[in-house]
Amino acid sequence: MAGDRALIDLFLEMMAAQAGAARNTVAAYRSDLLLASDALGGRLAGADGAAIARLGDGWAALSRSTVARKAAALRRFFAFLAEEGIRADDPGSALPRPGTRRPLPRTLSHADVDRLFAVVATRLDRTPPLPADLRNAALLELLYGSGLRASELVSLPRNAIHPDRPFVILTGKGGKERLVPISDRARAAVAAWRAHVAVDRAFLFASGKTHLSRVRLFQIIRALAADAGIAPDRISPHVLRHAFATHLLEGGADLRALQAMLGHADIATTEIYTHVDRAHLVQLVNERHPLVDAMKRPA
Repeated sequence: MAGDRALIDLFLEMMAAQAGAARNTVAAYRSDLLLASDALGGRLAGADGAAIARLGDGWAALSRSTVARKAAALRRFFAFLAEEGIRADDPGSALPRPGTRRPLPRTLSHADVDRLFAVVATRLDRTPPLPADLRNAALLELLYGSGLRASELVSLPRNAIHPDRPFVILTGKGGKERLVPISDRARAAVAAWRAHVAVDRAFLFASGKTHLSRVRLFQIIRALAADAGIAPDRISPHVLRHAFATHLLEGGADLRALQAMLGHADIATTEIYTHVDRAHLVQLVNERHPLVDAMKRPA
């Protein structure tokens, strides 16, 4: 049997080429598999069920989500070895199955979003508006108006969004393409900003020799939130993506359409927003139902 590192490389090549795994997923699997190999003295590929069980026991202090991720990486690795005939058995059943409770995503209220856009509108009222404010307006419109991931947003090509085309085709996780609607507001904001981006720049949100970093995007959004009176720990680019999804669902959007817009491979990922919506409905009942006042009246 070949050594652990060679087999791990072979497995990861399959994940990238056949399963279409995203680069971050492949990197996480590589890290987990190499750590497991080191823990077993370089004998992960040939380990028996007892050794794998002991390895899992060593994860006791880790969070449920981390254990679930590590176990998933090893299960897929051992399944690959068995399918390829590299080993006759699959010891993956000895790995722990902690189960993970997907937390409800943090989001923003409609009032929070209104305050964010009010801050941007005030800055754009300057004559002439500053280029940085035009850029920030375009960033905010695309994050909240189209639900783009931070990495998708900062790496948009300069001419990806056309003034007369109400959509953009993006390549998201796993190299999968999806069509994302772009609102009239967002297209107008992008057009105003693009006028300040040199025609020879590759990216819409250019910075130095490449594009704006995700860290810088995070800082910009938090600075806008601070001016809008929103606590910094309540907001991030991803929270704005959650707000996009939650508010669309509250407005009656179809779950399948939302899945397509967000680029979720599995509808189960999108369904988390139905829990947010239900939580909102329960809050409404508890706060607004006529019986609430009746319960407060003395008997």
